[in-house]
Amino acid sequence: MTDELSKILSDLPNTPGVYFHKNKKGKILYIGKAANLRNRVRQYFQKSRTRDPKTDALVKEIHTVEWREVETELDALFLEAELIRRYLPPYNILLRDDKSLSYVRVSIKSDHPTVTITRRPLDDRAEYLGPYYSAVTVRRALKALRKAFPYSTHVTAVPKRACLQAHLGLCPGLESSMTSIEDYRSNLRKLMKYLKAERKSLIRELEKEMKSLAKLSQFEKAAKIRNQLFALRHLSKQIVFSDSENLDISKDEGLHGLMTLLQLPTIPKRIEGYDISHMQGTDNVASMVVFKSGIPDKSSYRKFKLRIPGNDDFAHMNEALSRRLKPRNMQQWGKPDLILIDGGKGQLSAALKARNEAGESFPMIGLAKREEEIIVSKHSGVELSLSELSALNGYAVESDDFYTIRLAPNSHISK
Repeated sequence: MTDELSKILSDLPNTPGVYFHKNKKGKILYIGKAANLRNRVRQYFQKSRTRDPKTDALVKEIHTVEWREVETELDALFLEAELIRRYLPPYNILLRDDKSLSYVRVSIKSDHPTVTITRRPLDDRAEYLGPYYSAVTVRRALKALRKAFPYSTHVTAVPKRACLQAHLGLCPGLESSMTSIEDYRSNLRKLMKYLKAERKSLIRELEKEMKSLAKLSQFEKAAKIRNQLFALRHLSKQIVFSDSENLDISKDEGLHGLMTLLQLPTIPKRIEGYDISHMQGTDNVASMVVFKSGIPDKSSYRKFKLRIPGNDDFAHMNEALSRRLKPRNMQQWGKPDLILIDGGKGQLSAALKARNEAGESFPMIGLAKREEEIIVSKHSGVELSLSELSALNGYAVESDDFYTIRLAPNSHISK
């Protein structure tokens, strides 16, 4: 890294925005969005960070970094898409990894206009905005924008009366004449303007329209626009992509430290955690939580209604893992890189027995939450690095076939 680039990185702001990686000739190599420009851009140059070969090639070509600050994550999301479409940076295509792109479809010319997300634009007189790399992120953004610009999603069948979303102010309610088709289409044009990264001009337009309506004593219409402006100005509180923006620095170092401590071959991308709960020995349930790249993936969470009666944590943990590791679930959910067991030596041993019976060998550790201790079995396939543990200001107590590890409270792994 050159001194000039190091100086640029030190000047990065802690605000949302879009950044541009450029080569020596000033050509844009890559455009990305960030909820926190400083954290996101500096991640590219972390020595401890494990990167794929394509990203390594990008980093070697970066000569300078430029950025544009915006007010909200939504602004960054839509500005990034607009600029990628305009400049077509080579690494945005190369790093896409053949993922399908998403588009926002607005059927503004139809009798009942709708707003939906699709992966395949058609020649059907609808307006298509995008492309976007993450359908999940766009859905979140549209959900936030729906409070300012209500829209319909009734694609297959139009309801005969106002739907629940209409009563909540999220749908125009055309079927009950809650909104005229002209006003609804005007509203959709404003939404499309926001999606085209024209937020500032849209706000100026809304303010001008509100003042004109107020002068004409059309206070009800003016109040609706005032509410739209209020919703737009509070979009800065919406989390759209920062909770899944690769890894923040703390989580990045935490996963890397965990990989080194447990001598894992790679950073654990899919981590599963298991816990048992019951009501005084009845209604036993096992919960499975999933973290992908250090971020909770709530769509992958699962619960197992346990069949073994009574209050037996060891038997219940064994049953939960045995069911999780059935061939059907392994095929549908994939193989975990690391499993965390809520409990001590007994729970971990029961889980390891289920793993071994299933013929698997991925690493497992126990977490004794009360004392914030990590339990490692000598027969779990985990090779503990005592030198790394010492470097982390932690220590291990050896007893029988287990290590009990205590980390420093400020360790990134503990977070």
